[in-house]
Amino acid sequence: MDTGMDERKRIEEAAQKVLETCGAADIGIILGSGLGEYAQALEEARRLPYSEIPGFPRSTVEGHAGMWCCGTLHGKRVAMMQGRFHYYEGYSMKDVTLPVRVMQKTGVKTLIVTNACGGINLGYRPGDLMVIGDVFSLTGQNPLIGENLEEFGPRFPDMSCAFDRELRALAHACAKELGMTLREGVYAQMTGPCYETPAEIRMLRVLGADAVGMSTVPEVIAARHGGMRVLGISCITNMAAGILDQPLNHAEVTQTANRVKDRFKNLLDVVIARM
Repeated sequence: MDTGMDERKRIEEAAQKVLETCGAADIGIILGSGLGEYAQALEEARRLPYSEIPGFPRSTVEGHAGMWCCGTLHGKRVAMMQGRFHYYEGYSMKDVTLPVRVMQKTGVKTLIVTNACGGINLGYRPGDLMVIGDVFSLTGQNPLIGENLEEFGPRFPDMSCAFDRELRALAHACAKELGMTLREGVYAQMTGPCYETPAEIRMLRVLGADAVGMSTVPEVIAARHGGMRVLGISCITNMAAGILDQPLNHAEVTQTANRVKDRFKNLLDVVIARM
């Protein structure tokens, strides 16, 4: 079976539906846990449930609405994903990165990826926002495994600067303008869905991670493969296992994300206005 052709057809059909219903965009934003409300900022927005996009997976995680939204924001065409797909949900890496491929087909040149994650750096506190400077993954998976889709990007894409330097500098400048403190660090991806053990967190700290989560890295790889500029911003919703003497749970993640969402949205708003 020609899996490469199947993948091309899947991307093409999904992109066609998105274009017909929502239109093209220049900027794409993947909204992580607690940030879905930001899509309400779009003017003249059109919305498309994931369930109506051919070949699209379903978002099964609480706090992920499962809606593709597109409209105008500060004079720019912006597509926002209310909810993402995770490897731990049982989806393949091709499923996880399908929305990024669809964004590429619908004109997106800049991707802003957001997430909620655990703090590993002992200087961090819940509620901190962190610009992602670099990433690594311990999933043992990569969305580019298999036939290379030449029309999207090269067989061996460069990842030496996965996150655009100018966009990172812009995020810091915008945060300063808003009177906010913005961290910058390394994000590590684990498979999940269980939270990491204290031993795993000690390992990740030795490896140079400042924060840990269960998403983002595959989407960034696909975006860079397609030549997109990428900005990543994480919300530190909890301190990772073993740092504080307390159990971890999704309710805490959601609670902190909701507490920080206004600051997060204000930052994104200024960044997009200044792009």
